Amino acid sequence: MSNDFLKQEKGFSILIFFAFVIIVVSLIAITVYNKEEDTDEHPTYTVKQGPLKISVSTYGGIQAREKITIKSKLEGKKGATVLSLIDEGVKVKKGDLLIELDASSLIEKKLDQELKVQDREANFISGRENLAVVKNQAQSNIQKAQITYDFAVQDLQKYLDGEYPNQLKEAEANIVLKQEEATRAEDELKWSKKLYEDKYISESKLEADEFSLKKKLLDLEMAQNNLELLKNFTHKMKLAQLESDVHQTQMALDRTRLKAGADIIKTQSNLKARELRLIRQKSRLVKYEEQIKMAKIYAPADGTVIYSSSAAMSGGFGKGGGGGRGRSSTEPLAEGSSVRERQDLFQLPTGAGMDAVVGIYETSLDKVSRVGLPVEISIEMLPGEVFTGRVKSIGLLPDARSAYTNPDNKIYKAVINVDNTPNISLLRTGMNCTAEIIVEHHKETTYIPIQAVLFVDGKHTVYVEKDGLLEPRKVEIGMDNNSLVVIKSGLEAGEIVSLVPPLDSAAVKITRLDIPDENAS
Repeated sequence: MSNDFLKQEKGFSILIFFAFVIIVVSLIAITVYNKEEDTDEHPTYTVKQGPLKISVSTYGGIQAREKITIKSKLEGKKGATVLSLIDEGVKVKKGDLLIELDASSLIEKKLDQELKVQDREANFISGRENLAVVKNQAQSNIQKAQITYDFAVQDLQKYLDGEYPNQLKEAEANIVLKQEEATRAEDELKWSKKLYEDKYISESKLEADEFSLKKKLLDLEMAQNNLELLKNFTHKMKLAQLESDVHQTQMALDRTRLKAGADIIKTQSNLKARELRLIRQKSRLVKYEEQIKMAKIYAPADGTVIYSSSAAMSGGFGKGGGGGRGRSSTEPLAEGSSVRERQDLFQLPTGAGMDAVVGIYETSLDKVSRVGLPVEISIEMLPGEVFTGRVKSIGLLPDARSAYTNPDNKIYKAVINVDNTPNISLLRTGMNCTAEIIVEHHKETTYIPIQAVLFVDGKHTVYVEKDGLLEPRKVEIGMDNNSLVVIKSGLEAGEIVSLVPPLDSAAVKITRLDIPDENAS
């Protein structure tokens, strides 16, 4: 029994020992973990002094500085299909065929247009001949009306100068004649009365002479009345009639002239309209002929063929996000693909100079604020090669493509002139590149990580470790390179600053390193 008791007691002691070991190990692990956690919560950085480069890195593509951009000039919303295409990278001479587009629909339109032109030409010729007929008829009508008018004027003149004076003289002569006859009859009657008294003639003879005198007096009175009728009525009526004829024929002549002019103008206007329609149809025909010629595009100069679609796909802005390097909305140029109106097709470099076209994010514009800044350029396809250049231009507005794809991520186009060094011959249009724009290059300066700086009460503030405490200190900063910032004053090299300063700086002035701040993030 005692042996069993001893065995049980020994086993119990071993269990207690192992439990104690586990508890000790756990306490050690928790202590180590807490120390590591405290260290992580309060990382620090020793203020450095030395050379520092302030730069902005960006991405883009290489393009020829001097180039000819060749566009499609074929019109139409549907575009045109590529029938044949020269290979990219081929060196061409001026006049070499670069691309042929499908112009079959244009050829059909040209044939239809030729028929329209012929119809308009026939219509125009008919109108021109009709104008000649209208002019001839107008001239004939005017001549006829002119003759009628002239005759009316002559009739009036003839009456005034001939007929009326003759009628007047004839009436007056008739009165004189009738007066003479009446006088003779009166004399005869006197003799007859004497002879009758002397019983030489009969009473019947006397009565006959008396009757003759009465007749002669009546004839004289009638002649005088005819003269008065001629002067007061017949002449005035005839004169009014003839003057009216002159006036009416004059108005008829004027109407004929006006109508003739109106007919000619109307016919001329109609002919002009036909001519304009003919010209318009001919212009369309010429346009179709020119468009058919434009289906074949030839090299305007010597150079190396580069597809614009390739340059666009390899030279985008940014790296992810807006603009997306390597993306393009342009369909790759190939046989069978569709080409739209005014689309960029080819680029023909005409000089040895090269540019880097890159994108600068809006957040970096305050640093890259001027042209002329030096740039170091690296090419993905040429590892180890570094090219230099300077900023030539910076866009005033963000790139439309990047703004469209991501309105919150605005990128501005910048052009960098690459220096003409011996290794520039290695560059090709469309190569992707990384550009480091050097804003400042300090040979000796004080700097710390930018995350150690807070903006407190309108001042830049850092938290300096001193005697186990974090003490806030105002500093004057310079530019940063998105990781390190220049300290102009307020810190000395060798001082230690907190990389996780307390955010609730208004409430915390001095914080112990071994007591975590509950308000700190």
